[in-house]
Amino acid sequence: MIRYGAADGIPRYESEGTKVTQKSLSGFCKARDWLVCIDSDGTAMDTMTVKHQKVLGPCLIEEWNLEQWREEILARWDEINMYTSTRGIHRFQGLRRALKEIHEKYVPIEGIYCFDNWCETESTLSNATLKAELERSGNVCLKKALHWASMVNERVESLKIEEKQPFEGFREALERAAGQADIAVVSSANPEAVFTEWGYYRLLDHVDVVCAQDCGSKEYCIGQLKNKGYESTHILVCGDALGDLDATEKNQALFYPVCQGREKESWGEFEEGFQRFLAGTYEGGYYEEKKERFKKNLS
Repeated sequence: MIRYGAADGIPRYESEGTKVTQKSLSGFCKARDWLVCIDSDGTAMDTMTVKHQKVLGPCLIEEWNLEQWREEILARWDEINMYTSTRGIHRFQGLRRALKEIHEKYVPIEGIYCFDNWCETESTLSNATLKAELERSGNVCLKKALHWASMVNERVESLKIEEKQPFEGFREALERAAGQADIAVVSSANPEAVFTEWGYYRLLDHVDVVCAQDCGSKEYCIGQLKNKGYESTHILVCGDALGDLDATEKNQALFYPVCQGREKESWGEFEEGFQRFLAGTYEGGYYEEKKERFKKNLS
């Protein structure tokens, strides 16, 4: 649930056990013929840089005692997660890539092959499934990865809310879309962060369902939303990473790109795209040009 009236004035997300009790996928029902899915970090919220540079990367250094190579590893972490074709990668997949490179280049990572296999075979990468695998195997790398993930969640929550704002133009785009389509947040961020950040800026007032890290991959979540009764071409997914585009296309849906470094411009152009989406004229030259510009921006 979302608890308002905390001492610092920031709304907080709370769960009962492991079951989301507000805006959950299981409780969501289709209300309109169109669905707009929106990624959070780096798409709607200007939070990707601060989270990776102040939290995720430094927590990696701390957890695996990598201070000796801090500068190089943090620069590579940012490349993997923000500035190349793997921008927006799931945090556990990003950790997997970083640890494999560290294992090969700097220092052996004990138990890495077990964590690598979990990332490869687990369909729902989350703290809960990682904990279950750790309890089964007792693997040291799984244990450290779980501690890293928990530390990340705690420190992300401790960041000042002023450091985690929506991109300029996003609120207006969201409000317009919510008047004519169902709205879903589809994010690989942890649910506490999504509910707190979107709740603080009252963006959740315009959202019908939240699919965060605990629900599974973006491809899976879009598929589950599609199963609520939407036609493929009536689903528009807004994202900032090639992984978002891939998850969209695997569900035969449509993609609206938010380009890294040009987020204000992207949201400023959203109205035209959204009207084309509703009118059935989104596909074709307009869509192909959007995707080409998006891919070049991340090359």
